[in-house]
Amino acid sequence: MLSNIRKFSKTFLAKIILIIMVIPFVLWGMGGVFNSGNSNNLVKINNTNISTQDFMNFLNSMNLDQNTIRDNLDQNIIEELTSNLVSKKILEIEIKNLNLSVSEEALANSIMKNPSFQDDGIFSRTKYEKFLLSSNTTASEFEMSLKDNELQKKFFYYIGGGIKSPFFITNKIFKDEQNEIFLNYIDLDKAYIKKENIDDVSIKNFIDENSKNLEEEYIDFTYIKITPKELIGSEEYNETFFEKIDQIENEVLNDKQISQIANDYNLQLISRKNFITDSETEPIEKKIYDSRNIKKEIFDDGNFYVLYQIEKIEKVLPKITDQKFRNKIVDILYQKNKFEFNKNILDQISKNKFTQENFENLSLENSIKIKKITINSVTDIKKFTLDSIKLIYSLPKNAFALVNDNEEKIYLVKIDKIDSKNISKNSNKFDDFTNKGIKKIREQMYFSYDNSLSEKYKVKMNEQTLERVKNYFK
Repeated sequence: MLSNIRKFSKTFLAKIILIIMVIPFVLWGMGGVFNSGNSNNLVKINNTNISTQDFMNFLNSMNLDQNTIRDNLDQNIIEELTSNLVSKKILEIEIKNLNLSVSEEALANSIMKNPSFQDDGIFSRTKYEKFLLSSNTTASEFEMSLKDNELQKKFFYYIGGGIKSPFFITNKIFKDEQNEIFLNYIDLDKAYIKKENIDDVSIKNFIDENSKNLEEEYIDFTYIKITPKELIGSEEYNETFFEKIDQIENEVLNDKQISQIANDYNLQLISRKNFITDSETEPIEKKIYDSRNIKKEIFDDGNFYVLYQIEKIEKVLPKITDQKFRNKIVDILYQKNKFEFNKNILDQISKNKFTQENFENLSLENSIKIKKITINSVTDIKKFTLDSIKLIYSLPKNAFALVNDNEEKIYLVKIDKIDSKNISKNSNKFDDFTNKGIKKIREQMYFSYDNSLSEKYKVKMNEQTLERVKNYFK
């Protein structure tokens, strides 16, 4: 079901549902961008053309900022917006073919019943007109967008409205989520290699094979903490202080050396040689190290400003006698062994080669006790994560799986027994699961309808016009 939902998010109908979730209230005005837009076809849907002007009008209705579009050109935002417009246009064609309509009376009632336009439950013409002014839109534009929205709602009700969930679907969903599952499980922590058992030979071999990637950057740098007290002799962050900060920033931009700045302003210079961070590193110095590719910079650290300058960066392979480096390699080897151990089990499970005998041998060989637990529903996360529980509920009896808890500990589980339940029509949960059944049927209908749309409409993109639209935003 989850994979279906992910697939649905890329369909015509999913895009339209996304579009109609927000009624376009505010226009940002690009109507005159392509004065000859009507003759510049961007997309052709069967015999219907979408022009560049249609595209700009669509952007106006979506209230999208030009800078947002420009900043996301590399993420194919124009292509995505064009795809959304195509979906909207196909929807309009389908609505027209189905002769769906919204009466003027229904539209007026929708506006008058909108709480945003009411005073004490009574429609306020003043509020409505203030809304139109603040939104920079006319009554006809807003009412047209509202009409389109109502038509789209009718369309989706036409496809999926009036659905009832038969009892067997309601009951199946209930079983899928509410069965009691009895698990046997092993905590795999004791099965992994112990860090203290990783020998010097393994450490040396790993370093030799990965020496280039294991090099660490050591830096020489100097920095200054700048407070009002040190800079202007006052405790206050006043205008004089910020004027001097601006002055220092300009000097940094002009590549003035930090030693000269410290001397000019009588500030204390702090130096570090062959520096690399560890767990005890001061936050300021860690931030400087993390920003080491920027040679010189001044930044606001909250209670004071920091000016730093990187003097030297040198890549060095630490010695194996360096305890910090050695601990790092041991941890890498431990994680590597853990990954390979888990992968081996997963490979066997995926090939249906992992057996009860393997499960018991793993327990015996590593002196790990096989424990038992009962999972009461798909939301029962007292032991394992929600994703792990969902995986367990997707598996049959006697299946094996690797799952984890919230502390990222890994467990090997076996489904020992599934206690299947049937829902009673008198249950207080019956309506909830009936609604889930309706939702599932509706999703399947949307998928089927979307497939028919893909067959019915042939969409052709004009790549040259698309590039011209993209160039406009650059």
